[in-house]
Amino acid sequence: MKSHTPGLRAIIHNASEWKPETRDTALGDTLQAMMQIHVAAPYLLNHELENLLRGHGQAGSDIIHLTDYVAERGSDKHIAYAASKAALENMTLSFALKLAPEVKVNAIAPALIMFNDEDDADYRQRSLNKSLMKIAPGEQEIVSLVEYLLTSRYVTGRSHAVDGGRHLR
Repeated sequence: MKSHTPGLRAIIHNASEWKPETRDTALGDTLQAMMQIHVAAPYLLNHELENLLRGHGQAGSDIIHLTDYVAERGSDKHIAYAASKAALENMTLSFALKLAPEVKVNAIAPALIMFNDEDDADYRQRSLNKSLMKIAPGEQEIVSLVEYLLTSRYVTGRSHAVDGGRHLR
C-alpha cells in the first residue's frame, strides 16, 4: 500500500461498538472486543500510516479519534466500552506528542447526536433531558467540528466535547 500511496491527509477513527456487560458474554470477551476496536486498531493504524501522514509540512495532516462522553464520566452498564474510549482519548495525547508538529491529533467526544429509528418517545425524552440544550443536533454537528479541526493549524492534543452541556447536569 505504501508504495502506491503518495500521502495521506487524515485518518478519522470512527469504528465503534456499544457493547454492554451481559450475562451472555464472558467479561474478558467483552473487554477484549472493546479494546480491540477502540484501542488496538487505531494504535496499529496510526503507527502503520505515520509515514504517509508526514511530509505535508507543519500541521499538514490530522488524526481524529472519535471517543465518547462516557470516557470522562464512566458508565455502570458499559464499563469496558467506557474504559476503551478513555484509553483512546489518552492515546490522542500520546500521538499528539509523537507526531507534532507535522500531524495534529485530536479527539471528538460526543454524547447524544441523533436517535435511531427504533428509539421510542420515552427514551428520546429521557435522553434529551440529560443535556442543557435538550436537542439531538444531528450529524452535521460532528461534521462541522471535523472540518474545523482539519482546517486549524494550531489545535492538537485536545478532546472536544460535543455534549450539549451534559457535563453540567
